[in-house]
Amino acid sequence: MVKRKEGIFGTFDIPLLIAFLLLMFMGWFNIYSAGLSLDHPSIFDSSREYGKQFYWMMGALFIGFVILLLDGEVFKQFSIPFYGFTVLLLIAVLFFGKKVNGATSWFGFGSFGIQPSEFAKLGVALALSGFLVQVNEKIPTKRTKLKAMAIIAIPALLVLMQPDAGTTLVFASAVLVLYREGLSGNLLLLALLAIVIAILSMLTMNYSLELFSFSIPGYAVLCFVIAMVCVAGYFLIKYFIVPRHRKKYFRNIIVTGGISLILIASVSYVYNNEGLLPEHMKNRLNVLFGHTQDIQGVGYNVHQSKIAIGSGGSTGKGYLDGTLTKYKYVPMQSTDFIFCTIGEEWGFLGSSFVVLLFLFLFYRIIHIAERQRSRFTRIYAYAIASILFFHFMINVGMTIGLAPVIGIPLPFFSYGGSSLIVFSAMLFILLKLDSERLEVLR
Repeated sequence: MVKRKEGIFGTFDIPLLIAFLLLMFMGWFNIYSAGLSLDHPSIFDSSREYGKQFYWMMGALFIGFVILLLDGEVFKQFSIPFYGFTVLLLIAVLFFGKKVNGATSWFGFGSFGIQPSEFAKLGVALALSGFLVQVNEKIPTKRTKLKAMAIIAIPALLVLMQPDAGTTLVFASAVLVLYREGLSGNLLLLALLAIVIAILSMLTMNYSLELFSFSIPGYAVLCFVIAMVCVAGYFLIKYFIVPRHRKKYFRNIIVTGGISLILIASVSYVYNNEGLLPEHMKNRLNVLFGHTQDIQGVGYNVHQSKIAIGSGGSTGKGYLDGTLTKYKYVPMQSTDFIFCTIGEEWGFLGSSFVVLLFLFLFYRIIHIAERQRSRFTRIYAYAIASILFFHFMINVGMTIGLAPVIGIPLPFFSYGGSSLIVFSAMLFILLKLDSERLEVLR
């Protein structure tokens, strides 16, 4: 194959680069709006979050430039060692890290901090890609699937020990990569079923059905409904499915029905027994599913966030003119709840533009993945797409009350050096690998 080289920058995907830069600089301006102090009006003031974010941005761009100078083969060769290094960091932070918001997840260096779990996300994306390319199986065997799951599970469990449930869920999203590489969709359907059943279990947890002189718990009613659905499915299969296929469908009904009933019982047991579910998490779930309001306590952040977003109307109050933002009514509005700043100051139209820009970013990543000759690059692209999309979906969902508050930053927008550098490095590595797609077959 004849190599093609177009200077240092190769054949970059310019639309992806532009989307990234727009999101990063828009995020910086929103951090400035959310944290503006009249005593420190300069956007470059390093004593304020917006000043620090500028230096993190410059650091991210410098690291990105260095990545573009490297040969793409480097990322394949060092994918597993880098993963091992991030796992060691996760172990070290449990012993030597400082506790922030109840989780021992940071190494502190003066006024700055490094969060190893952010770097572990990049480690998982690279390691999954490197491992699946090494085994070189068109359809992964059971042994390969288990090893791939272990690559995801090891850092996830270490992060859960900090404890940081939100980041743990981010690692779980990397499992979606395996479906692009041949994992059966039946497991994905079972996972979706489990999520739906868990949500229904939580929704019915504090309700009961009054029947004659009896009070039937909501979870018992849900079990009865699922049992009736299984019975109905049995008769449909018996009378409408040809005999040679009946055994398979009967088995599927038994498995899904059994899993559903076990899951309902498990959710009920964990929820109703003290000590199994952290109290703050239980309170957040109660607020999310409408069992309690508590707008002065656990539900305060989400309540204020929805007020801020709603007050923005169609076009917003104008940049730097958000009253709830300016007077700090919404906690963590430069980090986890930065989307409410967008909603208040830019309104529905501005928020929609940001959402569409993120969707365009995801589209470009998937588009890049599907045009690769290199399996490593394709797997890597899907891995970072899964991680970034999960962050986006949960963060926006948190601010509008559709997802639990679990401390997930909005990529490129939220204040934070570790997350910005890692997310930026993810994209620059993809840009580099994609720019070499016509040169070598990896």
